[in-house]
Amino acid sequence: MTLDPAPGTALDPGLLAAIERFAALDRALVALDFDGTLAPEVDDPARARALPDAQQAIERLRALPGTIVALVSGRSLESLTAVGGLPDDAPLIGSHGLEVRFAAGDTRPAVDDADRARVHALRARLAPLVAATEGAWIEDKPAGFAVHTRVVDPAAAAALTEAVRAEALAADPGLTVRDGKNLVEFSVRDATKGDGLRALRARFAPDAVLFAGDDVTDEDALEALEPGDVGIKVGPAPSIAAHRVAGPAEVATLLQVLAAAREARG
Repeated sequence: MTLDPAPGTALDPGLLAAIERFAALDRALVALDFDGTLAPEVDDPARARALPDAQQAIERLRALPGTIVALVSGRSLESLTAVGGLPDDAPLIGSHGLEVRFAAGDTRPAVDDADRARVHALRARLAPLVAATEGAWIEDKPAGFAVHTRVVDPAAAAALTEAVRAEALAADPGLTVRDGKNLVEFSVRDATKGDGLRALRARFAPDAVLFAGDDVTDEDALEALEPGDVGIKVGPAPSIAAHRVAGPAEVATLLQVLAAAREARG
């Protein structure tokens, strides 16, 4: 079977061959980052939505036997549920692997009271620095928070990132600190998207996993892939992924190609 993307789109022949092999599996797990992968990046994260072609392809895949589609994101589970466009029974990984929802009513607890106290104390210490920088804002998460600088002047963003990083580590040296696109994130629990991907693999026992992501933190998931899996980097940043696409439009295309190939199996 030769896979044929839509006219006007281009997927690397090596990626098409990998999708063809993946499509033939009896049981496949498709795990996808959200922002910058399914959804174009926007200044207001609450307004992010997957491209319509990507959403349609995901719905087609979810309707097929032996096909599991999961979102794996740095967003909190609450935020990912709000923007992800999937029903309550869809598996979701939030907060870089800390929050895990396998299905409706089957969610792992993320933090305890001691964690919440650490987060509250740290946020109170960093909030004045963020408030003093025009355009910067804090995204709250169960085990910490992210300081966003997407719409901040580059020099001011660099200064704020350095300041909050230094202040945070002075206040709580045991923090996990992650850099992402136009943000720095602080967490009182150490988890990665690789941990989330391993949890999904253990729960659903797929024959192989396809993962696509664009951010620095998606490298943890790509590192967790095993022989026979398909790893896809979205965008131009350096990556260990074996395959690459330019952006969310190309992700939508590859998902449409995958859905068509799995439907053709009968």
